[in-house]
Amino acid sequence: MLIASLSVHEAAHAWAAFRLGDRTAEQLGRLSLNPAVHIDPIGTLLFPAIAIMTGLPLIGWAKPVPVDTRFLQHPKRDFALIAAAGPASNVLMAIAGAVLLAIIPGVAPGDIAGRAVLTPLFMFLDMFVIINVLLALFNMVPVPPLDGGNVLMGVLPAAGARVIDQMRPYGFIILYALMLTGALSTLLGPVAYFVLTLLGVR
Repeated sequence: MLIASLSVHEAAHAWAAFRLGDRTAEQLGRLSLNPAVHIDPIGTLLFPAIAIMTGLPLIGWAKPVPVDTRFLQHPKRDFALIAAAGPASNVLMAIAGAVLLAIIPGVAPGDIAGRAVLTPLFMFLDMFVIINVLLALFNMVPVPPLDGGNVLMGVLPAAGARVIDQMRPYGFIILYALMLTGALSTLLGPVAYFVLTLLGVR
């Protein structure tokens, strides 16, 4: 589920860039839902596996989609739109999963066959919604190189955008500090719970 969600997320960046005039990602084969073109061996496979086995708050990521702002008509605005496309795709996937959960009929008492089929499906869709909500919220944290930082650079005045860009070399250090101190969970936890409640899965 994580690999599929990350693949759609990165393909959404590539699609937005293509629509706004930059064909760099398309020419590199990134305008695709094929996970093989988006997987980062460390960020998509190794780190999530370590997190699952140890419970450590490790970051998972896919290969970033390259964007050449020279091909964008409105570089600042369009770059922000391209950055926002990834989290937006996770929101749409979470909504789709929640809709499926709402329309799939419940299991009748005593229906052993129905329970055997539908219970794993409910569990799958529930986790699918949770993963995509968390991916959307995490990626919108306003710290570069996350999408939220890139969106913020597109909406702030030039002076503010420069300040955010100067944070880029220290982005992962800031994120780890937020996670290891519990600050990230404190900030995102209530928002995630609220969104999941709106979607009817909590």
